[in-house]
This record gives sequence, C-alpha cells and structure tokens, in this order.
Amino acid sequence: MSDSFAKRLKEGSPAERGAVYDGKGVNFAVFSANAEAVEICLFDQNGEKETDRIRLPEYTDQIFHGWVPDLRPGQLYGYRVHGPYEPDQGHRFNPNKLLLDPYAREHFGQIEWNPALFGYELGHADKDLSFDSRDSAAFMPKCVITDPKAQHLGPLKTPWTDTVIYETHVRGYTLNHPRVPRRLRGTYAGLANRHVIDHLKSIGITTIELLPIQSFVADEYLVDKGLTNYWGYNTIGFFAPDTRYAADQDDALTEVRRMVAAYHEAGIEVIMDVVYNHTAEGNELGPTLSFKGLDNASYYRLMPDNKRFYINDTGTGNTFNLTKTASLQFVVDSLRYWANEIGVDGFRFDLGTILARELDGFDSESGFLRICQQDPTLTHLKLIAEPWDVGPGGYQVGHFPPGWAEWNDKYRDTTRDYWRGEAKANELAPRLLGSPDMFNHSGRQAWASVNFLTAHDGFTLWDCVSYNEKHNEANGEDNKDGTSDNRSCNYGVEGPTDDEAINTIRWRQCRNMLATLIFSQGTPMIVAGDEFGRTQGGNNNAYCQNNEISWVDWRLSDEGTRLSKFTTRLLALRRRFPILRRARFLTEAYNPELDVKELTWVSASGGEMQQEEWTQAQCFGVMLDGRAQPSGIMRRGADATLLLILNSWHDVVEFALPKAEGEEWKLLLDTNRPDDGEALEQELFAQEQIYTVTGRSVLLFELITKPVSA
Repeated sequence: MSDSFAKRLKEGSPAERGAVYDGKGVNFAVFSANAEAVEICLFDQNGEKETDRIRLPEYTDQIFHGWVPDLRPGQLYGYRVHGPYEPDQGHRFNPNKLLLDPYAREHFGQIEWNPALFGYELGHADKDLSFDSRDSAAFMPKCVITDPKAQHLGPLKTPWTDTVIYETHVRGYTLNHPRVPRRLRGTYAGLANRHVIDHLKSIGITTIELLPIQSFVADEYLVDKGLTNYWGYNTIGFFAPDTRYAADQDDALTEVRRMVAAYHEAGIEVIMDVVYNHTAEGNELGPTLSFKGLDNASYYRLMPDNKRFYINDTGTGNTFNLTKTASLQFVVDSLRYWANEIGVDGFRFDLGTILARELDGFDSESGFLRICQQDPTLTHLKLIAEPWDVGPGGYQVGHFPPGWAEWNDKYRDTTRDYWRGEAKANELAPRLLGSPDMFNHSGRQAWASVNFLTAHDGFTLWDCVSYNEKHNEANGEDNKDGTSDNRSCNYGVEGPTDDEAINTIRWRQCRNMLATLIFSQGTPMIVAGDEFGRTQGGNNNAYCQNNEISWVDWRLSDEGTRLSKFTTRLLALRRRFPILRRARFLTEAYNPELDVKELTWVSASGGEMQQEEWTQAQCFGVMLDGRAQPSGIMRRGADATLLLILNSWHDVVEFALPKAEGEEWKLLLDTNRPDDGEALEQELFAQEQIYTVTGRSVLLFELITKPVSA
C-alpha cells in the first residue's frame, strides 16, 4: 500500500456494502464469515496495471471495511481475499484470484477465459483439491466506483387487471430495427428509441419484461464453439448492468436509467428477468470470480456430507444459499437497488422455487418470501415467479403466497393442445378462467396466473404452427438440447412452405391462440415478434444464438402486418370490456340480487354444456355477464354480456346463439375474417339463430340489450 493511502486510511463503516463514494473518498465494505483478510486492488484506467493494494483495516460483524481517501468515481478495483483453501470444508480462498465486488454498480471489460481464472490447477490429478498460484487479474473484468445518482422514479403501479406483458431481449429486439439509428441498435438506448416504444404502445402493451440485463458471463464451452450465452442467465454482477448492451460502454448505468425513464414517460412498466438462483461460477470445477473466493461456504448450498461438492437444484452447477442471512440480504439489497435507484417496476424470478427453498424444500413462508411481503419497496412491485426448478419437489405452480404472480405452463400446454386437436373443452375451460384450480386460494386473484403461449425458452408462436420437431442443430449439441415436448403441429409440411392452404391454416391458428390468450382471465404475456409471426427456424433453445436466429426480423410480410393489426384489435377489445380481465375469479353461481349468472358454459346447441359434452366437445362457448360487479365498482363496458366461441375442430360447426336477456348478438371478432375489423360490428344476429362457425376459429359476440324503461 502506498504511503498516500496508508497515512489517511480509516476504519470506515460496515453499514453499507460495496464501494460508496462520499465526495472525499470511498468506503469499502465486504462480507465474509470465514476469510482472514481482504485487500482492495486498484487498477489504472485501462484495467491492465494494478497500481495499489490496500488491506481493509477493520472487521465488524463479519464485514471487512475501510475508508480510502481521494478515490473518485471511475476508479477501477477488485478484491483479493485471504483464508483457508480447504474444499472439503467448503473453503476456496485464493488471494491469487482477483474477485468482483458483489455490490459493484458497474463493470469494466469482460472475462477472458484462461486457466488462471480457476482456483485449482486444471488437469491436476486431485482436480479442485489442488491450489493454483497464477494471478487472474489480467483476465478479469474490473469493478467501477460510481457516483450515486438515485433515479427515484417510483413504480407506475399499472393495475394487474390491465397488465399486458411483452417479453423481449435488449439486443435482439432492435438490432435489425430499420428506424433505430445504426449505432444504437441492440442497446439500452436503442430500446428506448421512440419508434420502438411507439410500436409497443400502439398494440396495447403496458409492461415490457427484459431478459437478463445484469452483468453475466459467456460460458467457456460456448465461447470455444464460437457461440455465447445470448439469453444471459449466467449472472455474476447483480448490481451492474451488462455493458455489452450499452451504446456508451463507459456509462451503461446512465443509459439504463434513461431507458427506464423513457418507458415510464410513455406509461409502460419495465420488469427485469433476474437470476438469483445461481451464479456464473458453476460447480467445484468452475472458475473463481467473486462469491466462491469471498466466502464459498456462506454463499452456496453445499453437500452436507462433503462440502467440496455443490447442491445443484438449478441444473447449472451451483445453488445460491438463501438460508444464510448475508446471502438473503444481498439479494434483497440488489432488488431494492434496481427499484429505488434505477426505477424498475418489478421482477420475474428465474427458477423462482429456489428462492423459497429452506432446508426441507420449498416453503411458501420462506425467509425470502416473507421479506418480499413486508418490505416497503418490494411489496409495491410486480413480483413474478417461474415456479419450478429441477430439484426435488421443484414444481410449485400455484403455491406461491398472495401478492405474487406465476408463470403458468399448464396454460401454455393446454392451449397448444386444444388448438392442435389434442385437448377438449374440459381441459381448456379452467385455463380460460385464470386457472382457479391452481390459484383460487388464500384470497389470490385471477391475475396471479401469467398466461403465455410461448416464452424465450421454446418455439415462437409461428414455429408452433410450422414445425413438429425441434431444429437446434446450430447449437452444436447434435439436436439433443431443448425439449421434445413442443405440443406443436406443422399442418402437413415441416417448416416453410409455398402451399397456400397450409399457410392459411397456420396464420389462422396464430390468430386463434392469440385470441384465446388475450380473452382469457389472468395476465397475458406475449413474446417479442409473436404479434407478427417471428420465426427461429424451428430452434426451440436459442440460448446461445446471438445472430439472425434470435434477432427480431422487422421486415414484415403482408400476413405478418395483418397479424400485428389483429393483435392490436384483440388488446383493444380486452381494454374495452372489463369482464375479460376481472381481478376476482368468475363463478357459475346465480346472483339473485342482480338476477344474473356471470358465467355460463354453452354447447353448440345453444344450451348449457352437459356433463357428457365436456370430454367430447372441441367447439364450445362461454357467456360472460358483466353486470355482476363487485359492489360500488362500475367501469365503461362493465355491464356488457359477451359470448366467446372456440372451435378447434377442423370443420364447420353449426352453433345456435344462446338465449339471453337482450335483443340481438353483435359480432365483434372472427379469426376467420381478420381484416374486417370494426366492420364486423355492423352484423347483428338473433338469439337462437344458427351461426356457421368456421373450422379452427374464435368468435366474440356482444349482447345488445334492451333499453331500461323509466
């Protein structure tokens, strides 16, 4: 340590983790329950030369801390940590390895894969039991001291009942966008471009959900194959935005803040997909980048009989240990940071079951979930769980506590099955209602079910109607990766075809599934490009494809443009009629006070569905009476009565329009006539009139009621 620092170095404070600039210097504080000493390593502006090494002078409540004078924002740094190297006891300290500060707000540079990144000697007979003395600093990114500039936007708090989520990727969404300046394409600034935001707003999106933007690592085995971790589910910097998505890589933090502000100005929420279930350090044979070298035994779940090995409930090599106070605090601090200082509106938690795992498995009263329910910041955000992992008892759809929403894969599977003719009315019906069989408990409401047809993981919507099998050859794993359970149908030809009849069916099936999604109770989620028929060429696991396979192609065909306009109309109808987006679950019970029954299942005969019809019908309807409102709540369209008809049968069905208290049925939408739009609303049909429902189609009618006499 140089004399200039040594003479004025102070003990500082353990209160706030990370490197905190106060105008005169920087306070460093880092947790480790088992380390013996922590050193700060300072680097020149290029991150190439280590200019100083400072041992933190104080240790309080398992926090090493110290205040260093004269350091300013922009200074590059990292940690070296001393302690026992005893893998069998869970300890992997190695001061030869430069470590990232878990609380660093920015990173400089990227990992360059090299044997020096590993705490043990590669190829050694005892593998990770050996000790590697090579210095890793030259191959590591560096942490950046930042000037705290809290954004304090506050969440938009769009009601869950009005929420329409759009899942997208910062880079892939704009890299080919013709109206985004070329230098901004694929960046945070590009995503904030007004033409991008205008498109989302015009079709009716209220909330964008971004695939991981926290600093992540491209896996070595992918880099060796000329690929990368495109999706970003391999986080190492949980406070730092990934600089690869920044137009100005020297100020990614400001760019992210401006992006969030631009969406808020347009009235669109921003949700981050976050990965707190594991880190990029992998298992016992993985690199030492941060947590493993800071305090491996505290941050990770280790096998109780041999702490050399990691519990792998994530399928990625390691599992973050939220049963430890310091780890739990770290995750919550990170979430609060993104909300309070960046302004995001919520989070989607990858492999969310992990976060609620206690020693005996999933617990809806786990420490993490309890914190989320009472924390003054988190309780006001949108919290969405991916409610499964690969560990024992890992599938927990519907079991998260009140206040949470959850991805509903049963909705995806059943809806796909229904439209390819593999599911009947009795299977689809509960999915149309927000899956009350899974979510109607503990006062939870229908919005808790996040309904989706597709996600980043799997086929796009167009590929669902174009391929029977996955085509992942480009991933370099002999097409063995990715699921084979696609529940898709190519309608006669695998992949692209010039057959007009097949293409007609495919586009109509896209409309049918989108109509089903948007007219179902619950929270709809659309994947970027599905609104105009984006394809990945049948690749259902494009996690490593940073290329045309994953990038959104904005050169829309005529049919793609028609589908986009149709999606816009669907979302406009959802906004127009609150009965399509109720908070509470709809019921078939008769309301004597209002003399209405808000939910009636209708068969093609026009009468109520009979028991024997449920397991046979591929064409059925549901009548929704919007007059049955909670006391005191009335909104435009609240008193509408709608009839939704779904026909997955390949042929026409003669459907008798049911009797109801009113005069005529007005046709609002027919997926077989996508271009007619509002002209359909001029068509009126008498009750009990036979309407010919085209094979594979969705229809929506509104009942035109008699005026109430004075």
